[in-house]
Amino acid sequence: MSGPARVVRVANFVNGRSGGLRTALRHLGTGYRAAGHDPVLVVPGRHDADERYPWGRVVTLAGPELPRSGGYRLLTDRRRLARVLTRLAPDRLEVSDRSTLRWTGAWARAHGVPSMMVSHESLTGLLGEWRVPDPLRRRIADRLNRETVRSYDRVVCTTGWAAEEFGRVDAAVEVVPLGVDLDTFRPERADPALRERYADSTEVLLVHCARMSVEKRPELAVDALAVLRRAGVPAVLVMVGDGPLRAALVRRAADLPVTFTGFLPDRTAVAALLAAADVVLAPGPVETFGLAGLEALACGTPVVVNAASALPEVVGRAGVAAYGSADSLAEAVLRLLGRPEADRRRAARARAEEFGWPAAVAGFLRAHRLDPVPSTATAPVPVADGLAGTTR
Repeated sequence: MSGPARVVRVANFVNGRSGGLRTALRHLGTGYRAAGHDPVLVVPGRHDADERYPWGRVVTLAGPELPRSGGYRLLTDRRRLARVLTRLAPDRLEVSDRSTLRWTGAWARAHGVPSMMVSHESLTGLLGEWRVPDPLRRRIADRLNRETVRSYDRVVCTTGWAAEEFGRVDAAVEVVPLGVDLDTFRPERADPALRERYADSTEVLLVHCARMSVEKRPELAVDALAVLRRAGVPAVLVMVGDGPLRAALVRRAADLPVTFTGFLPDRTAVAALLAAADVVLAPGPVETFGLAGLEALACGTPVVVNAASALPEVVGRAGVAAYGSADSLAEAVLRLLGRPEADRRRAARARAEEFGWPAAVAGFLRAHRLDPVPSTATAPVPVADGLAGTTR
């Protein structure tokens, strides 16, 4: 397609406080607009809305909250969503949910719309976190992945690690890495006064920045701190974020120097804290990309990652991979601290600079078979269906 295209993107598991997926959707939308296309994002929310942002139009459809999810809502009314998609008349459909929204692939095929599913999670890994036995979880994941491949024209994974489970079913997928905001997240954000708020000059400042939910394994960060303290390392920990496990984590850390900041909406404040840290911990075992870890690298701070995830592929030699135990994470922290500080910070930033958002946007457009086009004004498409229209 040579002209401007309306790229309608549909996602579940996104809310005002969600992390990597929300960040990716915004940066990709901004990039699509800059390339002359018309991105429209359809997401669930508390109330209906139809709004415009720098990253494109956002249509919010009221949906029920998923219990014990910390605020995630779902697009569950298929008929209504199908009507909205029909009115939006997409030239391309991009779906960021490989389970509850898989039916949209059939809708796209019936309407002659090229479709693409973006795999933001490992089904095999998630089933493992839910305690499904290994042989069974592989069979379940393989069956669902075959259905996904049959449903969409293309499947995009953000790392080779994420693509591996599709290889088990002989499915061809495209690997397109995401990016990082290299302007917001940079070493110059480091603020000595901010660091002093959490650690004195003799202490090692560790930061964990992620949603506090089961799949992120945040308890490993707390337990790794305990291991370090018992070994005589004067480490302290700042936990950034919120989620259903926060209360349990506060209890777990009762006798440790742990600060819980809650959700920080100001991205520059997050960047300042990441840049001030000595080491960032990313212990989640099922991360398929790990934007928070990449943001830490962009701030010049090395990362300890879970060897079972995709993050070793992303951080490269700018981090250390550890298997999922507190002892292993603590040992990895000591390995990083054993490197000269200037070297480890320089390596972290250099690795992040390999993942700019312009390259990610270009990769996603190639996956959509779209070229950049001269910018043209696009008239809003009325959605109706009871939506209230506002402009931002």
